[in-house]
Amino acid sequence: MGPWESTLRRSWRDHTRNPQVTHVERLARGAGVSEDWPTWTPPSVRRRLAEAGITAPWSHQTDAADRARSGSNVIIATGTASGKSLAFLLPAAEAVADGGSVLYIAPTKALAADQLRGVREVDPDLRAAVYDGDTPGQERSWIRAHADYVLTNPDMLHHAVLPRHAAWAGFLRRLRYVVVDEAHHYRGVFGSHVAQIIRRLRRVCARYRSAPVFILASATTGTPEQSASRLVGLPVEAVVRDGSPRPAVDFALVEPELTELRGERGAPVRRTATAETADTLAALAAQGVRTLAFVRSRQGAEAVALAAQRALRDGGRPDLAERIAAYRAGYLATDRRSLEERLRTGELLGLATTNALELGVDITGVDAVLVAGWPGTRASLWQQAGRAGRRGADALAVFIARDDPLDTYLVHHPESIFGASVEATVIDPDNPYVLGPHLCAAAAEVPLTRQDLEVFGPRAGEAVEDLVRRGLLRARPRGWYWTRRERASDLADIRGAGGAPVQIVDSGSGQLLGTVDEGAALGTVHEGAVYLHQGRSHLVEALDLEDGVALVHEEDPGYSTWSREVTEIEVRRTLRSTRWGPHTVGFGEVRVGRQVVGYLKRDVRTGTVLGEQPLDLPERPLDSRAVWWTLAPGAAERLRAEGVELRGAAHAAEHASIGLLPLLATCDRWDIGGVSTAEHADTGRLTVFVYDGHEGGAGFAERGYAAARTWLEATRAAIADCECAQGCPSCIQSPKCGNGNEPLSKSGALRLLDELLSASPQGCGSRAGAPEEAGDRAEIGP
Repeated sequence: MGPWESTLRRSWRDHTRNPQVTHVERLARGAGVSEDWPTWTPPSVRRRLAEAGITAPWSHQTDAADRARSGSNVIIATGTASGKSLAFLLPAAEAVADGGSVLYIAPTKALAADQLRGVREVDPDLRAAVYDGDTPGQERSWIRAHADYVLTNPDMLHHAVLPRHAAWAGFLRRLRYVVVDEAHHYRGVFGSHVAQIIRRLRRVCARYRSAPVFILASATTGTPEQSASRLVGLPVEAVVRDGSPRPAVDFALVEPELTELRGERGAPVRRTATAETADTLAALAAQGVRTLAFVRSRQGAEAVALAAQRALRDGGRPDLAERIAAYRAGYLATDRRSLEERLRTGELLGLATTNALELGVDITGVDAVLVAGWPGTRASLWQQAGRAGRRGADALAVFIARDDPLDTYLVHHPESIFGASVEATVIDPDNPYVLGPHLCAAAAEVPLTRQDLEVFGPRAGEAVEDLVRRGLLRARPRGWYWTRRERASDLADIRGAGGAPVQIVDSGSGQLLGTVDEGAALGTVHEGAVYLHQGRSHLVEALDLEDGVALVHEEDPGYSTWSREVTEIEVRRTLRSTRWGPHTVGFGEVRVGRQVVGYLKRDVRTGTVLGEQPLDLPERPLDSRAVWWTLAPGAAERLRAEGVELRGAAHAAEHASIGLLPLLATCDRWDIGGVSTAEHADTGRLTVFVYDGHEGGAGFAERGYAAARTWLEATRAAIADCECAQGCPSCIQSPKCGNGNEPLSKSGALRLLDELLSASPQGCGSRAGAPEEAGDRAEIGP
């Protein structure tokens, strides 16, 4: 039994004594299935593994390794801590011994650094090295010339390896395997960019007469063959039967209690997930339980660590407060490695982290995991929970709900977590805003030919023609050439929302504290915003978009800030539509106009709204894709006659549906937005839109259209399950609503959704049509 048995575990099993706990799932221990080593395994590798206590591989490891060695592209989609690394290290070690080379791609620097240690333990004779932004300049030339096993990330592949492929000629000529680790992380726009980077890699390899086998490792995911194939652009076989042993896990779902405080429009306020997480982290640390607390944002991770430290000091344990820390992207590499090692050795008892430690980093000795807010997907939830129990001991996992419609739904519907399959990864490599920049980068690497266009997908020909019209590519008899002097790879911002990064600078010292994408800057580092850096709170003095600088100074005002947006939307083209009785569900291309108009101040301890400040910032246009549903005029008139306030009902349903779409699509509610109106100019009906918040779309709205009934049924359930009377952030209020969450009608939203869901889908209507001429708009924003 774990050391939490005496207090937390016992109280969580007794729901009547702790009403915050809505469910506890006991996940039973599982036995492993081992097999003999493949006959081709290098003897030196077997010897090193035996010395490390690994006497036989698990069944899924040999299955994946044999498939890869036979020349098949393969994805290993098994549970956390199932030993996926060994499955690709076995064929990799044999390939290097035979004179080949291996390229390993990880989404984070931390994972690459952790894997380097594992590679050296398995085969110290491998010339393995990490090639990322932290690699000193003097080491880079040695790696290009001599390394057999290179560990990198998509960013370096995009900006440093492919544009300078001639310097990597020897390595690429020998390339036998490309390992894509934590493949489920490549989703949405980021995943779409990575898919195109991999296509560029395949094309450059072909120039050096190599055709590497792709080995992908992923958390358990829906349709792994299809997702992996879409990512690499080649057929992929899947290994999904997990042969590794599993520890027993108590998995608790917790909904923080309602407080007596009142928020916007008098809505009840729940205790924040960060406060609940911080107190639980402190309680576990006080019992000597090594704990990881996963928090959604960098600022949240800092806040949880500070609050847990404060709770331990206030509880008379200042010695333990020093053993709590935060971990996130943006820290120096030496600081990150130090924190990982301190947790590994037990010097740290608690670490509040972003998902930077979700991805495969081997942190042994962790007994408990806290997940503060839904991490976006079931795959991520199981990855995070799987960080605990890695020594084979029983483990504890706790999901702590935020004040959010999706989190509310999940803690009251545990079957959606424990009884549901993992989501399929959503990417759209054909998004023209993704595809175009990578075609430019590819042409700069090696001039494009018509045969090359097949590698980049069915829309590549159309995209090349557009690039020629814009003067970015020049057509010649032998192909298309990059026309500019600047680096073509700079056109694609693979992790951002577009635009040059805005630098965050301390106005007193001139020190650069960090950067933020230009698209996100308006909502995060506007004048008056609170910015957290390494546990210290700063206030933004000024944002200069022209110079790309936000000036801040250190100050702790005791509140956090949340930006507010207003949105207008225009339907440009309907791509698909379905009739639900007299109602319609549609999907298509839209033009969105978004403007940050102000921000809320919330008390960091209670979440209470302290005030709202207006802002005067420019509107941002967005060409994207949306899913929408309309209500027939007759039904709208009937509801109005019943006393339903249609604008408030549609607005409330919009907010809740935005919150619930991540249940079905691999996105975050901040990746999407919405608009609702009692009569939209393009449809002539009451309409609710939910759109992808990325240029060209990211596949999320399309997934909502495909699963519309399941999505809207869950939306209705989340509203109905919430115990508030008139509506609150757990069901129909949105923190980013530019209209101040007015008007909203909880009862009206339920009636509206009942009307829609009472009708049955009647098959597809038009698959491509033009909307009516758009008129003036003043829709309600998200």
